[in-house]
Amino acid sequence: MKRFFYWIIPLLGLIYFSCTEHEVKGEPGVVYTCPMPEDSVFSDKPGRCPKCGMDLVPMESPHEHSDSTSIAASLGFTCPMHPQVHSDSEGNCPVCGMKLERIKSDNEPLELSLEMLLKPANQAVVAQVPMVHMAHRDEDDEVNATGVVEYNPDYSGTVASRFSGRITRMYIRYRYQKITVGQPLIDVYSPDLVAGQNNLLFLLKQDAGNQSLINAAREKLLNMGMSAAQISQITRTGKSLYSVTVYSNRAGVIYENSTPADVPLPAGGIMPLALKEGMYVEKGQTLFSLFNPSKARITLQIPAQYADMVSKGNKARIIPEGNSGNDFRTEIRDLLPFYGTETNTLSARIPFDNSALQLPVGSVVKAIIFTGYKKAQWLPEEAVFSLGMDKVVFVREQDGFVARKVNTGLVSNHLIQILDGLQQEEAVASNAGFLVDSESFIVTKK
Repeated sequence: MKRFFYWIIPLLGLIYFSCTEHEVKGEPGVVYTCPMPEDSVFSDKPGRCPKCGMDLVPMESPHEHSDSTSIAASLGFTCPMHPQVHSDSEGNCPVCGMKLERIKSDNEPLELSLEMLLKPANQAVVAQVPMVHMAHRDEDDEVNATGVVEYNPDYSGTVASRFSGRITRMYIRYRYQKITVGQPLIDVYSPDLVAGQNNLLFLLKQDAGNQSLINAAREKLLNMGMSAAQISQITRTGKSLYSVTVYSNRAGVIYENSTPADVPLPAGGIMPLALKEGMYVEKGQTLFSLFNPSKARITLQIPAQYADMVSKGNKARIIPEGNSGNDFRTEIRDLLPFYGTETNTLSARIPFDNSALQLPVGSVVKAIIFTGYKKAQWLPEEAVFSLGMDKVVFVREQDGFVARKVNTGLVSNHLIQILDGLQQEEAVASNAGFLVDSESFIVTKK
């Protein structure tokens, strides 16, 4: 019995050594992995998984998949950019000129190298998704923006008092009341104006031949705000006007910026004027502010990323809110030389004639700004993933994708301009967001 153990133990050791030496070497071209996919262990030689201890198994055997390869080869070749192109032999795509690729069957394994499999998850991803290439073409750039209808200050004005006095009568009562040119606004009693009238009447009575002094007295009353008809009236009647009527010198709608915002509205929603009968006004004081509702303007807010595309004189299509059939064409008149501090947008102003459209002041409009044609390299907007200041595309390498930083430019019609970082012949994933796992893709290949 002892002799049996003497010769069996060395024999077992020799067998174990031979098997171990054969496993360590492995077969050339074969990649081994753990049967548990969540361990993500890959090796070029057999052994045990350092995580779970299970034996590593080969991922692919050239002999095992010879049948599937021959089946895939029989499927023919196609273009990665134009799937409708099929061919029985290798060649170039008749549409874009790219090299045709072999069509793979659903059960054919991915042709991945160990280097690709061992790349960190924040640099590469293994997937089979649709691909696109950059397109070099002229793109008709359009910028979408929103805006608000405002008063046009070029057609706004004020009515000021040319003399001091007390208001004896009000002809208008509330804000946003429409008035016309020559319409009476208020009556004012002014001691200075009465004194000027008495001086003119005294000269007419006591020194009628002194035309120079009489004309000077008339001119003084005109400069103080009296009309020629009022002066004719006092010279004809020989009596001074103790209450002088102030007339509007322009048409429009009355508004007052000085009215406190917390004043409650009376019944019916009519906001009263700040001026009242019996109040005193000073010389040069603004009585009313007027705006013309038939002359308005639109202020557009253009996002910062489109600011370089827009310039003065660009044509624009304006679509009123809730009335898209009432759109009209116009052009940008002014661009403000600064960004909005809160919105980070560029303001563009478009004056227009509102007499026929009758758009309410404060209503919202949409605008499509036509900025002309731009010749550049374009990718679909979904093919570029934004990491804040950096933009990333996923470039195909074998059957995987590697994240790469690119420099981008304009965005138009769901296309994004590629300035640098990508070659024309390189294919990228058509939907970069589909390949992004949470926030893991933060390291890019320069």
